[in-house]
Amino acid sequence: MTGENGWVGAATPRPIMEIASDLGLRPGDVHAYGAWKAKIAADATGGVDSEGKLVLVTAITPTPAGEGKTTTSIGLGDALNRIGRKTVICLREPSLGPCFGMKGGATGGGRAQVVPVEDINLHFTGDFHAITSANNLLAALVDNHVHFGAEPAIDPRRVTWRRVLDMNDRGLRDIVTGLGGTANGAPRETGFDITAASEVMAILCLAEDRKDLETRLGRIVVGETRDRKLVTAADVEATGAMAVLLRDALLPNLVQTLERTPALIHGGPFANIAHGCNSVIATKAGLRLADYVVTEAGFGADLGAEKFFDIKCRQAGLRPAAAVVVATIRALKMHGGVALADLRRENLGALEAGFANLARHVENVRRFGVPAVVAVNEFASDTPAEVALLRDLAAGIGVEAIRCTHFADGGAGAVALAERVAALADAGTADFRPLYGSDAPLLDKVRTIATSIYGAADVAADRKVVERLRRFEELGFGHLPVCIAKTQYSFSTDPHRKGAPSGHVLTLREARLSAGAGFVVVLAGEIMTMPGLPRVPAAKDFRLDDAGDVVGFAGH
Repeated sequence: MTGENGWVGAATPRPIMEIASDLGLRPGDVHAYGAWKAKIAADATGGVDSEGKLVLVTAITPTPAGEGKTTTSIGLGDALNRIGRKTVICLREPSLGPCFGMKGGATGGGRAQVVPVEDINLHFTGDFHAITSANNLLAALVDNHVHFGAEPAIDPRRVTWRRVLDMNDRGLRDIVTGLGGTANGAPRETGFDITAASEVMAILCLAEDRKDLETRLGRIVVGETRDRKLVTAADVEATGAMAVLLRDALLPNLVQTLERTPALIHGGPFANIAHGCNSVIATKAGLRLADYVVTEAGFGADLGAEKFFDIKCRQAGLRPAAAVVVATIRALKMHGGVALADLRRENLGALEAGFANLARHVENVRRFGVPAVVAVNEFASDTPAEVALLRDLAAGIGVEAIRCTHFADGGAGAVALAERVAALADAGTADFRPLYGSDAPLLDKVRTIATSIYGAADVAADRKVVERLRRFEELGFGHLPVCIAKTQYSFSTDPHRKGAPSGHVLTLREARLSAGAGFVVVLAGEIMTMPGLPRVPAAKDFRLDDAGDVVGFAGH
């Protein structure tokens, strides 16, 4: 349970300025937000020449049984420090949508957590609110531009910029604005996306510095004129004001784990509908401040890891040294056909069948030239026979499966994993390469991901999507990588197809240009960029106790 300030059990925090000092940061390099969290100044690491090794933590396809990717990232970071490797953990900021929807928190669990839990999971340092405000300021300026007929004259029918909100709210997916007469603008159909899926979020996470942020913001396409010329945020003179709102949000946030390992938590795009990685600025700061950086990418390796490699690493010039694929025996049995209620029973047949999911994710990581190891996040229901079988199956595809108990034991429970990860990273055998070349047509890039990573036979796109992708190419955006938005629960677009389905067809329904972020979003299947709440939202479990502390976060 949590005590004052969200600390677990008897854990005692160190003042955040001491954590910063251990990283070699001076008092002027750090802006404290109270005693336990801070932001790192923009130029704090600019003169540091050292370059650490980058380790990615990814996972199998998520199930209700649980995998524990964030928990493993934290446990691995703590363990690396235990074996004398100076390490920084780089994670994404939680969104209020999942916190009050499905997950109930995203700061790890048990003895492998980043803290203060409540602050990080809720408003933290205000980054999400700043991104939401900057996005919606642009929307207001676009509507105002149309209302007064300013030049360039935007065609109201071709406004593409949408508003955002950091909450799951299906009622806002499709709306009509401008009702109530001419004073309120021209009525038009539009909608909301969740903040984590917004282009402004992606821009903040991919920008190298403040100048790059402003350049990217100016490139945002908000609509078209009647003669089909693109109109950008720079055209409606929104760039400066948006940058003002994002000034502090651009700075990485520094916190710590229960074992006082430094953690940079910054940016929070989803991996199923966005690119799923923390900020480039935080990652590069970590690489300058430590010998190893442990970072994660959202959901399974088919989503977060693919986008980490093909979008983030490609744009930022990052070269990962090793990768960890997180799995649980429970989840693999579920991929093998076992119902959630029956997962405590030993089932070697289901484990072997479900192993196909893990094998494909390992193969997918290797496609990028990055060596991998499997972290088996232990549950009490795992039997010795199941553990032995999983190790044998992993050995059969040339990868080591290492049992981890960091949830119960903290960093001490992930020392074996840390030793193997350090050996892989130090060996220098990684030969990172993106999956596809920049010159390939956009539809071919989508097809390459679908067939190589998802196991699909082909893609299917109606004429509207194909024509839109061709138009993006004609406008000079054909060199951009693609960001496929699809369900996180399956390699296919059917969330109920577990395991490692093959031969399916990836159906494309929409394409969006994110010129500022530097990629093209392609929506597949029925995925929504504004999620809805589940039948029983996690929000119903939240409350304040008699002492005024927050109760309801999962994992502690």
